Amino acid sequence: MNIADVVAPLLAELVGAQEKEVACMGTLTANLHLMMSAFYKPTPTRFKILCEGKAFPSDQYAFASQAHLHGYDPTEAIIEMFPRRGEFTLRESDILDTIAKEGSSIALVIFSGVQYYTGQWFPIRVITHAAKAQGCICGWDLAHAIGNVPMSLHEWDVDFAVWCSYKYLNSGPGGIGGLFVHDKWEHDKAPQDAIPGAQGYQQSNPSVLATVSLLGSLQIFKQAGMMGPLRERSMLLTGYLEFLLLKSAFYVAADVVAEKYPPEEEEAQAPKTTARFHNHHSAVSAVKGCSAIPTLFAC
Repeated sequence: MNIADVVAPLLAELVGAQEKEVACMGTLTANLHLMMSAFYKPTPTRFKILCEGKAFPSDQYAFASQAHLHGYDPTEAIIEMFPRRGEFTLRESDILDTIAKEGSSIALVIFSGVQYYTGQWFPIRVITHAAKAQGCICGWDLAHAIGNVPMSLHEWDVDFAVWCSYKYLNSGPGGIGGLFVHDKWEHDKAPQDAIPGAQGYQQSNPSVLATVSLLGSLQIFKQAGMMGPLRERSMLLTGYLEFLLLKSAFYVAADVVAEKYPPEEEEAQAPKTTARFHNHHSAVSAVKGCSAIPTLFAC
């Protein structure tokens, strides 16, 4: 059963990792629990988990479950960060300020690479560096980031990351997931006598059919040049969608919604346009900054 060995090099290239740092296995939430069991080691003075508010619900349940498992009240152990009043995305400066202020009490900093609802692409390298400077473990849920935005997890010194394959890797619900463990943890966190690297965490055999299906998708990524060229193309497509929205008779001028949608640097935007429909018919506001496939949602 070595099918996962064929997939690992392609996954490693997608997330910017060494081959031994990735494993094709499990599902997103199961992998998240596995990584938190290995890396979330609270103490009486350092037990908090820092995350974005309204993280994907299954992530929130996992965080609360892990806090309960260690005897902590989730309302006290979990610090959720929300955008400022009237804004829809978190400011990088607010995240860094919270890490600096609460760092000595934080055991784990864990954000989504790309926030599933707002589409905010968090600065993984910057947040990871700030967390490590405070002595915190830093992990990432890359469900909406893998196959969507370029990453360099090894270089950025990320401790661990987890993902699924049924979004931008073109699988379906229940498709096989994956995880990343930095090689610096190879001898400290893996089970005793396990295979070196991330695959030492593998539980049972990966589904051959699910893995082969994923392989077909990853081979197309490889043929397309991986995330560099894909990022360029996705920005062009997203820009064109925004252009069409701006021409819509229902578009609300940018200055009208500027307070709710402050301008952001292009580097902080995942390639997606989110459109908010007011009363379903009356107005449209184009907001850059989500994922590779444009999503329209009603509010």
